[in-house]
Amino acid sequence: MTQSNEQAPRVLSARHDVSLLNADDLFLFNEGTHNRIYEKLGAHPSTVNGESGTFFSVWAPSARSVAVVGDFNGWNPASHPMHGRGHSGVWECFIPGVGKGTIYKYHIVTQVPGRTFDKADPFGYRCEKPPRTASQVWDLDYQWSDDAWMKGRKQKNSLQAAMSIYEMHLGSWMRVPEEHGRSLSYREIAPRLAEYLQRMNFTHVQLLPIMEHPFYGSWGYQTTGYFAPTARYGTPQDFMYLVDFLHQRGIGVILDWVPSHFPTDGHGLAFFDGTHLFEHADSRQGFHPDWKTNIFNYGRSEVRSFLLSSAIFWLDKYHADGLRVDAVASMLYLDYSRNEGEWIPNKFGGRENLEAISFLRRMNEDIYRNFPDVQTIAEESTSWPMVSRPVHLGGLGFGMKWDMGWMHDTLEYFEHDPIHRKFHHNQLTFRMMYAYHENFVLPLSHDEVVHMKGSLIRKMPGDEWQKFGNLRLLYGYMYAQSGKKMLFMGDEFAQVREWAHDGSLDWHLLAEPLHEGMRRWVEAINRLYRDEPAMHELECDPAGFEWIDCNDAPASVVSLMRKSKNPQDAVMVVCNFTPIPRMDYRVGVPHGGFWREVLNSDAKEYGGSGSGNYGGREAEEVPSHGKPFSLQLMLPPLGALFLKADG
Repeated sequence: MTQSNEQAPRVLSARHDVSLLNADDLFLFNEGTHNRIYEKLGAHPSTVNGESGTFFSVWAPSARSVAVVGDFNGWNPASHPMHGRGHSGVWECFIPGVGKGTIYKYHIVTQVPGRTFDKADPFGYRCEKPPRTASQVWDLDYQWSDDAWMKGRKQKNSLQAAMSIYEMHLGSWMRVPEEHGRSLSYREIAPRLAEYLQRMNFTHVQLLPIMEHPFYGSWGYQTTGYFAPTARYGTPQDFMYLVDFLHQRGIGVILDWVPSHFPTDGHGLAFFDGTHLFEHADSRQGFHPDWKTNIFNYGRSEVRSFLLSSAIFWLDKYHADGLRVDAVASMLYLDYSRNEGEWIPNKFGGRENLEAISFLRRMNEDIYRNFPDVQTIAEESTSWPMVSRPVHLGGLGFGMKWDMGWMHDTLEYFEHDPIHRKFHHNQLTFRMMYAYHENFVLPLSHDEVVHMKGSLIRKMPGDEWQKFGNLRLLYGYMYAQSGKKMLFMGDEFAQVREWAHDGSLDWHLLAEPLHEGMRRWVEAINRLYRDEPAMHELECDPAGFEWIDCNDAPASVVSLMRKSKNPQDAVMVVCNFTPIPRMDYRVGVPHGGFWREVLNSDAKEYGGSGSGNYGGREAEEVPSHGKPFSLQLMLPPLGALFLKADG
């Protein structure tokens, strides 16, 4: 229970003769290599010589003095001063009588006379529910029930596994209309989300940042609590319950994580001890012009320990199966979004941020050393080489990278009226020139349905039927490509409105046949992707993909083969990017027999016209496309066909 002010006289003075931090902890923290410092810094309920209380410690090397203030001492800075640990910059104390639930901050007296700050705990496990900003003493005790998932997740997260990722914002996925549109709590959303993801055949969910953030409209990307899940939806244990529940239902959990920048809010990391502690002092290095936020000083050892520990923390304490690292490009380039004269070159005169590169490599090494069965995924929007290649080979060490080029090219192609698409055919096919340079995720993310960009369905040209046909075709082509898949919530049923974080998805649309048909299509294509080895087993290997014909620009048709280690598993995909049915379209195949039409995006159950190939076609011994046999197919309008040989 939270201690009241009336109890303050019975709370003993802070003790300075006990510590959780040993000399090795301080050395590694100051060296920049401590990746579990969250076990020592912050607030930790403890018992010392039979006396219950809380051990507090914080890094504030330039402070004149630091004290713990809170509801337990009437927010009086004189009540519980902390003491410094040598030259480490760490201040600490043990306060008897203070326990779980206590609200607190650190009162920092700077070197500037009269200038003080009350700061939230950078390592706090729990924060007050915004808009309140204090930290709360908490523990991370929880009885996990996901042993089976944890023991087998290596296969679920491997590059050879099907990974169909559902990206979502927890607060706006589904709300309670009877309670003024209240967001669901972590525990409320767990069974609904798990059932939905299982039904839709998604393998993973990726959560927009759930780390504590003061401004809800930042969607979590302006983080203040790097060790605290947001209190908007419940306690740390409630969030553990959500992860645990999803794991028990076979769903992996990827967390969006933001080491690239942090907000300037007064209670947060900015100007923490009266100096630019976590951020660069020079605005040409330390201030982000796009987001009006501060940039971490990756060259400062303790900042590296802080961020390394945050990354490890979510994998360790919350059983996360991966981290999607936001805005990596903004970390790599010193001149990111800056004009000439607005940035400082590195020591070699270049624009590469050498400290950030070093940090990212160390982060990935630490993660994969400790958790070899997870994935780190970079949102990196440039052509920086070897993002998802091992550090020892000169790479950044990520497991995967978002293919932003594919996303931009493909959406731009689909926005063209079909009559003009033959002139832009290379936007569909260019990707295969670089598709295996990295281990790619194909993202249709939240970024594509916000800031007046419109929803995916509204990007599609034509009348209503053509819009839906185009969107089904987009998803069909996406799943035909090599690379892991990702859809943002609402895309799976063709949400019409642009995503808004302060409301719910428009679930009522599922009562309309075209929207329900889209949902069924995504459910079906996810199932095919998951169940057919050819669709995922060699996604990161050139041997898993073969063009049959990528040059039929006049007809705006492409055909390809997806393959697994077993040649009998091959799946052929043919896509018609025009609303004109193509009768008797011949496509070469490697052998004879009956080729079954396993999926057709134009089927009536998905909202299509119902045209197709009556379940499949028998291969004829007519050479085509360099193959000894061929199929004479009917290509549906704006349709994607998936065929597999029987036997």
